[in-house]
Amino acid sequence: MIGFLKPPRQRTQIPDERIDSRYNRLRWQVYIGIFIGYAGYYLVRKNFTLAMPYLIEAGYSRTELGFALSGVAIAYGLSKFIMGSVSDRSNARNFMTVGLVMSALVMIAMGLIPAATASIGVMFMLLLANGWFQGMGWPPSGRTMVHWFSCSERGTRMAFWNVAHNVGGGLVGPIAILALALFADWHAILYFHGFIALAIALFIWLSVRDTPQSQGLPPIEAYKQDYPRAFAYADNHEQEFSAREIFLKYVLNNRLLWLIAIANAFVYLVRYGVLDWAPTYLSEAKGFSFEESGWAYAMYEWAGIPGTLLSGYLSDRVFRGRRAPVSIAYLVLTLIFVLVYWFNPAGQPGIDIAMLTGIGFFIYGPVMLIGVQALDLVPKKAAGTAAGFTGLFGYVGGAVSANIAIGALVDYAGWHAGFALIAAACVIAIVLIAMTWNAEKRDQHSG
Repeated sequence: MIGFLKPPRQRTQIPDERIDSRYNRLRWQVYIGIFIGYAGYYLVRKNFTLAMPYLIEAGYSRTELGFALSGVAIAYGLSKFIMGSVSDRSNARNFMTVGLVMSALVMIAMGLIPAATASIGVMFMLLLANGWFQGMGWPPSGRTMVHWFSCSERGTRMAFWNVAHNVGGGLVGPIAILALALFADWHAILYFHGFIALAIALFIWLSVRDTPQSQGLPPIEAYKQDYPRAFAYADNHEQEFSAREIFLKYVLNNRLLWLIAIANAFVYLVRYGVLDWAPTYLSEAKGFSFEESGWAYAMYEWAGIPGTLLSGYLSDRVFRGRRAPVSIAYLVLTLIFVLVYWFNPAGQPGIDIAMLTGIGFFIYGPVMLIGVQALDLVPKKAAGTAAGFTGLFGYVGGAVSANIAIGALVDYAGWHAGFALIAAACVIAIVLIAMTWNAEKRDQHSG
């Protein structure tokens, strides 16, 4: 397995006259591969939340299910950080394929084996394993992105790639509805998604390639004559760094990376506090049917597509590469939509769906922009670790709080307490991101 994951050897560079055509073809190929591949990861990351109303009917409490669901966030945050470091020294194609295959198998087991959903402890352990394998999706995608696309094009490319979250997450609901229609069994929400994910894993393996050098091509910086400004690029950045060098030199000693990582925890609390509990909240507090909740869930994710693309455009074109102004504006609007969604009385489903759609439109902008900042702040051989570092805070801090704290708050104090926490997280995230404002202005002027 270790040999399978090791980066392929660099090939002798192909003749100059073939470089353009091969580069253009492979750039599109790997981009489509990581886009569809990462969308496939979401099919088996978020489908458990749609099974939760059925598990509540079976006798489990929201606190218990929130604890079980936290297994994904805990393991994912740790895995994204640790496996991010491993991915920086691995073959991106094989690494990403293995992660999705294992994640899909966990979900298939949960759907087909009765014992897998017979207790909270078993569900927690299986979701913990799923979260660990989920952490093998983003880092190799980031590694692929920084090796195949140069700095000046990366913001726009990342914005488009980032909507893979929303495409995959948005398909979870419709696929769950189809699974129930085909199999008349709520367990199909788990295993049906898993089988689709296995097919997507094969597509990853067929389409993704590790680095340009492994295909006989020059580094992207040399090909595009586009070198990073945030740090001094050197030829040794094309060599694999040691784990110690990545952690101590480029990540743990990076003050701005720490700041956006902490902010990310609160952004993720908002993101998953709304998303993960939407099917249960809409069912219990607003009287939605399973089909209505499923489509509302999909609208939240799909609305993130234009929202993410717009945030990337505004950051690159209007604010000249500054992320804080766009993130703050998006979070202010997110807070407004959260408040209306919270206080809208039952019986007005159109407003609920519109507000959920609005939250989805705006919350994914800060999610994407923090990820781009992380990649821009370090050499490309440390990209997976930097992304994993911000993800560690987002998932272990933010998503776990969204799962456990909100579930417990709702059980003991009602939905109002849960939404008060989400609104407070919006405000704190705004304050933390505002603290990067001056640093970004200085970097812009120095560039």
